[in-house]
This record gives sequence, C-alpha cells and structure tokens, in this order.
Amino acid sequence: MRLALYQPEIPQNAGTLMRLSACLGVPMDIIEPCGFIWHDQKLQRAGMDYIELANVQRHVSFESFQQAQPQRVVLIDTKAATSFLDFNFEKDDILLLGKESVGMPDEIFEKIPHRVVIPMVEGRRSLNVAVAGAMVLSEALRQTQGFDRGGVHDNTGAEGGIRMLDY
Repeated sequence: MRLALYQPEIPQNAGTLMRLSACLGVPMDIIEPCGFIWHDQKLQRAGMDYIELANVQRHVSFESFQQAQPQRVVLIDTKAATSFLDFNFEKDDILLLGKESVGMPDEIFEKIPHRVVIPMVEGRRSLNVAVAGAMVLSEALRQTQGFDRGGVHDNTGAEGGIRMLDY
C-alpha cells in the first residue's frame, strides 16, 4: 500500500500525511510541483520529527510517478461514484489524493479507472485532504490486513527519507 499526493498546495496537509505515513509504515509519493517550498516551516511543524522517518519519493510530474510506481492507482475524489466502503482494495494499491483547491484535473481523472469517494451529508463539498487520506488508507489497510495488530514494525521495505525522482 502507498499514499500519493498530486501537487499538494497546503504544507500542513502534506506534513500531516507524511506523519501518518511514517506512523503506519506506508510509503508515500509526492507528485510535484508543490504549492509551497519543500522546507516550509508549516510542513515541518505538521510532520514534526516524523518527516525524517517517512519513506517519501518526490516525482517531478505525473508521468514520472507512473513510471516509478506502476501499481494500481485508486483515486480518492469527490467526483467518483463508488464509496470507499464498497471498494475492494488490494495490498499493493496506491491511494492518490488530488490538489486541495480543485481535486484532480479531468485529463488525469479520466486516465484512472479506479476511483472512490467518501460519502457525505448532502450539500457538503469535501473533507480536508489529510482527513480523507487517513480515512481511506485506514479502510484499505483494514481490508488488506495491513495493520500490525501485534506491535510496531516497519513495513516500508526501505529506510525513511525523502528521494527526488526526475525520470
């Protein structure tokens, strides 16, 4: 299981999701450009010292991300038709979240056949991206037995740290 952010705009959300990633041992991908400076103080504050423990790969573009991570992508988007509670997640899925302000651009949305939505009360637009990511990741890990019920361990398969991929 992986978590991915498409062109995140708010450093606090990215930092919060990096902290979640580190705490749950789930690798994370950041698809650039970001709407903030990478070493933003708000990113550091939200992620605390967990940022250095997170297994994060940065990608210069969506195409770079696709080349580096060929697994099935599941888009979390308010325009999706299938509830995340009714979706069958697989252990190697990548859960992708769009930009906070506009979600996923239509041209990328159409390329991703697996899409889920978080059902909400009628008239509500969306949840905070970090909250949405945590909700769907939790359900995906529950379905795939990705939570370690016996104790703490690292299931990232790699040391923490941030790497920039530009191919």
